[in-house]
Amino acid sequence: QVQLVESGGGLVQAGASLRLSCAGSGLTFRMYAMAWFRQAPGKEREFVAAISWNGDLTNYADSVKGRFTASRDNAKNILYLQMNSLKPEDTATYYCAARAGIPIYTDVEEYRFWGQGTQVTVSE
Repeated sequence: QVQLVESGGGLVQAGASLRLSCAGSGLTFRMYAMAWFRQAPGKEREFVAAISWNGDLTNYADSVKGRFTASRDNAKNILYLQMNSLKPEDTATYYCAARAGIPIYTDVEEYRFWGQGTQVTVSE
């Protein structure tokens, strides 16, 4: 079955960097658009970044634009999220998600497969 496993989260101070990874198995990874979402306690899950099957197209939430970069290595079946200049408001559980096909979307409902999440906590 399809599995997406996130890693790389942790507790950091404001201004620091983290790189999240999402390892995919059970799917033809290169045929899927991938995305990152996050969910803070008491809030709805929100879009962070999306990347097309070949990495040529990306889309970012305004709140992370210029600080976060999504990338992927289809040979290794891994999705990445490089997060720089982290802020306390970036604190959340981060999820990767997969959607078969070419277009990239920002809606939670468009993504079929999800990982279990990795916690990112940014202190003042």
